[in-house]
Formats: sequence, C-alpha cells, structure tokens
Amino acid sequence: MTMTLKQAVEQALVADHDRLAAYLKLETVSAQHREIDETVDFLEQAFKSVGATVTVWRDVAGSHPFVFATLPAGPAGNADKTLLFYNHYDVQPPEPLDEWQTAPFDLTEVDGKYVARGVSDDKGELMARLSAVKALQATSGLPCNLKFVVEGEEEIGSPHIAPMVQQHAAELAADVIVWETGGKDADENFDITCGVKGIMSFELRVKTAEKDLHSSLAAYADNAAWRLTRALASLRGLDNRVLVEGFYDDVRALTVEEQRATAALPFNETTTRENFGLKRPLVTTDPVAALVNATTMTINGLSSGYEGEGVKTVLPKQATAKLDCRLVPNQEPKKLAQLIQAQLVRIGFEDVEVVYLLGEKPFRSKLTDPFIQLAVKTAAKVYGDRVKLVPNAAGTGPQVFFGETLQAPIVAFGTTWAGSDPHAPNENIRIADYQQDAWYTAEVLRDFGVE
Repeated sequence: MTMTLKQAVEQALVADHDRLAAYLKLETVSAQHREIDETVDFLEQAFKSVGATVTVWRDVAGSHPFVFATLPAGPAGNADKTLLFYNHYDVQPPEPLDEWQTAPFDLTEVDGKYVARGVSDDKGELMARLSAVKALQATSGLPCNLKFVVEGEEEIGSPHIAPMVQQHAAELAADVIVWETGGKDADENFDITCGVKGIMSFELRVKTAEKDLHSSLAAYADNAAWRLTRALASLRGLDNRVLVEGFYDDVRALTVEEQRATAALPFNETTTRENFGLKRPLVTTDPVAALVNATTMTINGLSSGYEGEGVKTVLPKQATAKLDCRLVPNQEPKKLAQLIQAQLVRIGFEDVEVVYLLGEKPFRSKLTDPFIQLAVKTAAKVYGDRVKLVPNAAGTGPQVFFGETLQAPIVAFGTTWAGSDPHAPNENIRIADYQQDAWYTAEVLRDFGVE
C-alpha cells in the first residue's frame, strides 16, 4: 500500500526524534560562543543523512560558520524551481535557570509539548523541515531544488548576514525563500507571515559629575538619574507616540492588500493578557494595526547609582538607558538615531549622548506574489479555514539582506504557538503543531514544484 505524504511525514518524525533531541542537547549559545563547532559538525551530518551536498562557509571575517546545503529536484520534480530555507542554529542563554521546570537542554515531553531551549527558536523548526524532506523522498521525490542556509548569530543580531549574502549571492539564488519560524496566534489561527519590522538599538548616556556624591549634595548638584529620566520622558508622549521630530516622516502607508489582510487579523486580548500576565491597560486602541505598521520606542533597561542590597545614600555621577525602536518599511535605523540626538540637543539635553548599537531595516514581501498566494492556498489542506495572512511580524530578523539581494519573496511559517515562550524559561512547542508544520512544509514544497 502506497503511503500518503501525511503518513510519510509522521513516520519520518518518529524516526527523527532522537536527532531532534541530540540537536537540542547542544548548548549553542552564540552570546557565549558555546558549542559552535560541535553544532556545525552535527548539522553537516544531519544534512548529509538526507543526501544533501554540504558546504561550511568560514570566509566571513569574525563570523560563526554558516552551513549551506543543497538538494536537487527528484527525477519527477521541477529542476527549474528553487526554494531556499533560512534557519539559525544558535539559541538564547537559558537563564534564569531556577525558573525552568525541566533541564533546559534536555528534550522533555510535558502535557503534549516538547520543552527545551531552542525547540521553538529555531532548532526544532529546522529538524521539522528535514523530516519533511525525508517524507518527500520516501514518496514522490523532491519536487524542486532545495537550498538551506543556517547561521549561528541570529540571537546576537546577525551581524555578519549582510557580507555573507553579498559574498554568496550566486550560491543562495532562489525563486522563493522560507524564513526561520512562525506558527499559530492566540486564536489558534495558522499565520503565514510575509515580512518583519526593523530595529534600531541604542543607548542614552549622561554624566553630571566626575564621581558619585553624597546624596545630601542634591541640594545643589544635579543628579544623572533624574537628568536621564527627564530626557527619556521627552521622547515619548502619554499616548505612546514618539515625539521626535521627523520620526514618522518616512513611514510607508499600507497598501490596499496590506490593509485588507491587517483588518482580517484577530487579537485575543484575554488570552494575550493571560499568556503574558499583563497588569496594565494596553497602550493602543488598535493592537493589530500597531503590531503590523506602528513604530515603537522601548526602554529595555536603566542603570545608575547604587543597585545592590540595603541602603547607600548616593547621588549618581552617571546614568545609562538601553532602548530599541521597532521600524516599519522605509524607516532607516541610523537616520532615526540622528533624529533622536538632534531632538535632545534642540530641547536642552545636549549633554545626553545617543550611542547607536545596531540596526536592521524592515522588510515586507508583496502579498500578491504568486508563492505567497500558493502558501495560503496550500495551508487550507492542513489547517482548514484557520489560516491568516500577516503582512509582517512585530519582531525583527535579517530578511532585508536576502529579499533585496536575491529579489525573492519571503514567507515565514512554523511550529510555535502563543505560549511557546521562545526566549523565556520553559520554551516549548506543542507536539501536534510540530507534526502539522512538517506536513504543511512537505505540501508547500510539492505544490510549489507542480505550479
């Protein structure tokens, strides 16, 4: 009896369970340069096990290695079509360790979920894609050419993606690109996401004295912490709108198709509040529109003076804040940093310095692209009518370097759900979602090869 593609996927996932566990066992924390080479060696063997030709790129100065793998279309496949998968092999640090209910790097099944660091972001996703490849090989063969590029620095901002794409554009060339991950929203809709917001991370620094002072001297001496907080308060209004002159000038309005897709997206405030434990009112009356096409300015952390146990009556000499802005199409990270500095000078905070840390431009594919429409159509086979087309994610990734250089549409889909907690303790995916995603991946590849 001939296996269906779904049955082949299920069989492959069972056979590949140990491989998933072994991959997650590797503590590939890029911020700490842990087990990078061991992970690269593992991936070489994993790709070779499905018949791929594998090359490890070590020619980008200062970068962790990139793993590049290719698989040709099968005898009955379409050798004129190529799909590129982007994934990353690095993960976030597991801390705080005392909040984990299982060992962070041991794949554990808990209440129908896989729990481990990296299982949702992004190691599990890559393993599901390899299982989909195996299932196709066991049935009708690969329907198109496949390429995989896997980086090891996504969790630290992908600082070497741009030169890698430039140096290897010819090898990476593809008709379409499938991004690292995605999944289901709080209403259990399967999201097909077509872009990402950009980011600009920066610090504000101010120094009011050469040394910390006794707090009694606050009678006449300025306080760096107060100075910084007043500067921060000048940048954003009570309505959540950024007050920097020119900040919104380059924002591109949504197209008709993007407006239609955004209007169709749900937002389950009750579930969202439960998942994140929100204790304050939302800062917008239209969270869906804000997630898609609103810019933000967020204080990530503040540091000044004495922060230890007990009391120390000190007047701090300096203060620092870390911030980020999430950007939408047409906004340029470095330009915004310059606008913020100019604003601070203009309103009397010339002593508050803006230090640019990193930036990534936003990217959004055209929702009318044939591959995006195919991805939506194919999703109905697996997810029924619970499918949503999302113009872009609220988060950030280095899509722009691929999209602009390779001139190919990018879509993202995957195994996550609203409670996956990808950067938090007890990161998880639901096993049923993992199985669905692998099946959907195989179906997308087959339909792409046919059409």
